[in-house]
Amino acid sequence: MNLITSRDNSLLRRARAVRDGKIDDAVFVEGLKLCEEALNSGLQIESLIYSDQLARKDKASHLIDRLERAAAKRASVSEKLLASVSYTKTPQGIVVLAARPAHDEETFAAKQPKSPLLIMLHEINNPVNVGAIIRTAEAAGATGIIATAKTADPFSPKALRGAMGSAFRLPIWSGAEYAEAVAWCKSQRINSVIADISGHVTYTAVNWTKPNALIVGRESTGLTSEEIAAADEVVRIPMRGSAESLNVAVAAGVILYHAAAQRGQ
Repeated sequence: MNLITSRDNSLLRRARAVRDGKIDDAVFVEGLKLCEEALNSGLQIESLIYSDQLARKDKASHLIDRLERAAAKRASVSEKLLASVSYTKTPQGIVVLAARPAHDEETFAAKQPKSPLLIMLHEINNPVNVGAIIRTAEAAGATGIIATAKTADPFSPKALRGAMGSAFRLPIWSGAEYAEAVAWCKSQRINSVIADISGHVTYTAVNWTKPNALIVGRESTGLTSEEIAAADEVVRIPMRGSAESLNVAVAAGVILYHAAAQRGQ
């Protein structure tokens, strides 16, 4: 049976605070696969918490050894204590606290190639959709994500789980105002393309080989007429039957993979 020290208790309290979004400079990473992605992506590992039961498994023990060498703080706790920290209903036995990746405009801009393919998430409040879009964006060869203010945090536990490591690798600029982000695209000569049912042309009509930023908006209401007017182009995805719209993550995936095909990726 583990003896929990005051240092361990302090670490558990910090883990809960990071999990709940009360600490801005760290991210809460849970599960073997995601913790390994954080380590392999070069994130600074602040703390490691794992269950003594998980540590007895061969595959897990190898990763735990690697994480212990990288982490400044560590604690081995009981399954019950680990459950008190876990974000999921079924605790996965391991939690890492890591430094939040840089997500400011300057860092984001410095990582963009000459012909970027960006996707802007505007006030998408479901972290599952945010995570799915980030994962799809990396797979389709997008070069960065802009998450405007009021968009669900791309580094929240639920979004990270949906992105499955892509948020650690893909440049992300979060917290920008919509007008600010669109103006930045114009200043960089990046064509802004809104996906909306009001579009008069289909997404296949766009020249995706040039610098472009695909903009997708709120799940329930989409973008306002003023927001649409600020962009360079508005496109739609043709749909058959009685369906009026697609899930925002699905719509983003359809367009991004077409863009990838045009770009020869």
